[in-house]
Amino acid sequence: MKAMVLNHTSDVSSNPLQLQARPTPVPTASQVLVKIRVCGVCRTDLHVVEGELPDVSLPLIPGHQAVGTVVQAGPKAAEVKEGDRVGIAWLQGTCGQCEFCTNGRENLCVQAKFTGYQVDGGYAEYAVVPARFAYPIPPIFPDEEAAPLLCAGIIGYRALRLSGIKPGQRLGLYGFGASAHIAIQIARQWGCQVYVSSLKREHQELARQLGAVWVGGATEMPPDKLHGSIIFAPAGDLVPPALRALDRGGTLALADIHMSPIPSLDYDREVFGERVIRSVTANTRQDGVDLLREAAAIPIKPHTVRFPLEQANRALQELKAGTFQGAAVLTI
Repeated sequence: MKAMVLNHTSDVSSNPLQLQARPTPVPTASQVLVKIRVCGVCRTDLHVVEGELPDVSLPLIPGHQAVGTVVQAGPKAAEVKEGDRVGIAWLQGTCGQCEFCTNGRENLCVQAKFTGYQVDGGYAEYAVVPARFAYPIPPIFPDEEAAPLLCAGIIGYRALRLSGIKPGQRLGLYGFGASAHIAIQIARQWGCQVYVSSLKREHQELARQLGAVWVGGATEMPPDKLHGSIIFAPAGDLVPPALRALDRGGTLALADIHMSPIPSLDYDREVFGERVIRSVTANTRQDGVDLLREAAAIPIKPHTVRFPLEQANRALQELKAGTFQGAAVLTI
């Protein structure tokens, strides 16, 4: 099969992904083999490729927002069958036995395995996934629109939950890429007023199109105090101004797997008043199920930009530069 393979981590400007022929993987008894049609390009892929995450399993096929069709199912893969359209997301396996797995917090399992990081992912013609971690894709979504939901959507949804935002309240979004442009659609469906802070003029324009009540620069103070906020940009410098923009009792959710250092905080201006900072760590399978159900009911309309598989390096370069709106998707 064809695959874009990472043999060593490097700045994405050096085109570290190489198109190679790899053996088609063989599913185990509990896995399914998926013929991939599209795979979303995520900022986490960029962190993996550039070596910002520890212990990357090399050589590696990145990608964890893959959509395709099951072409082979192991004898114990009861959850899905051949011919089913499924999605492969970030979380690919957990121990199932630790305190986190047994109390609904499998995203915190220390033995968890992640797609396109510790096991090969979707920048390829085929990939395997445990059947219980394969998500049925709602028919309303074409492949290209379904792909960003599998990480950008799921993480944005979990971040919304952890921000504590409630219908009718004011929500702040910092950074307006793939995840934020899905989160705003959910928040507006909940009746929230959404305030967006973003560097890029193109991203600001998309935020306005999607119904933001206020759009400003990356660190610009919104005109109203916010009940909850989410930082999607991997920039620790945003944490102090985001906290200052919160009302008393508000929560700031940090939705990145990697973030630059957070500056020191002024207790009186940025923390006092029972303001809360919460990180968002991966997701549970239930987060994915809930997001896909709610996204189909709204329905969410992801904005996507296509790149052929062979141009995965370029897609990551443009993601890093912030040159496109919404989410990039590799077509395979």
